[in-house]
Amino acid sequence: MKSPFEQNIIAMVWDCDKTLISSYMQDPLFKHFDVDGKKFWQEVNALKAYYGKQGISVNSDTSYLNHILTYVKAGIFKGLNNALLREFGKELIFYPGLPQFFGEVKSLINDDEKYKAFDIRLEHYVVSTGFAETIRGSAIAPFVDGIYGCEFIESPAQPGYLEGFESGGISSVTAGLSNAATPVYSEISQIASALDNTSKTRYLFEINKGSNKYPETIDVNSSIARESRRVPFENMIYIADGPSDVPAFSILNYNGGSTFAVYPKGDVKAFRQVDALRRDNRVQMFGEADYETASQSWLWLTEKVRAIADSIVERKQAAIRNSAGAPPTHLN
Repeated sequence: MKSPFEQNIIAMVWDCDKTLISSYMQDPLFKHFDVDGKKFWQEVNALKAYYGKQGISVNSDTSYLNHILTYVKAGIFKGLNNALLREFGKELIFYPGLPQFFGEVKSLINDDEKYKAFDIRLEHYVVSTGFAETIRGSAIAPFVDGIYGCEFIESPAQPGYLEGFESGGISSVTAGLSNAATPVYSEISQIASALDNTSKTRYLFEINKGSNKYPETIDVNSSIARESRRVPFENMIYIADGPSDVPAFSILNYNGGSTFAVYPKGDVKAFRQVDALRRDNRVQMFGEADYETASQSWLWLTEKVRAIADSIVERKQAAIRNSAGAPPTHLN
């Protein structure tokens, strides 16, 4: 059976905080509401012990989302909604060379006649434990093919909502609620999706299998032969900044993909951290978080992308040669 995909796509998958930007994307949120970010994170870090005393286990990676909702309910983040989260994206400051690098590396592949002959293309994805809406509102958004992050619901489905949904109207329950006083602000009130450092690997498989492009026909948990997947792991590069991304690094390393860690220029502590990842074979290479043309990171990433594209060309050419029989010759 012929594979549904040509396997001619290269995917660069990026973490966000400390990988694309030098700080954390929650900083504009704290600034807007005049909240001490350091104090907020201290509270978040203490939540595990606080709830542990009550016999409740919380996810350390995603507990900050609930704490944000607590701040909303307390009136500290009054009026925080998805539109505002997207606006915060305009305040994100990217590392040197970004977002231009995203377009440059795409052009290196998409515009090269050698690769165009086999329709080889490059795609960018951002997978983050931060806010998807904030990334969507940032300067990087026009250059990416998919953004995966934490998301919030503003208007939760109410009890009985299916009655109205099925009849094409609204249910009596919802109608009753609509008669209540309309709030001055639309605010986030529930968590729609929460990514932690382990669940980020799910999206690597979505990209790998193609369920991100064909969600109605391909489930991320579907059993799909490796040769039938849209983006083979060996065509994928994962770029991130530290130990929290070890699960994603491991998936790529185990399956023949490429891994690259970045650190802020001059940050000795961060340098030692990524160097330890390299020594432990967690990443294949690391470099400064500088994506300017001809920088070390620019050179390694562009060369890796070209190497992947060249391997696709070689595989395609070999398949063509093997499919063609020997030409007829004169008999002596």
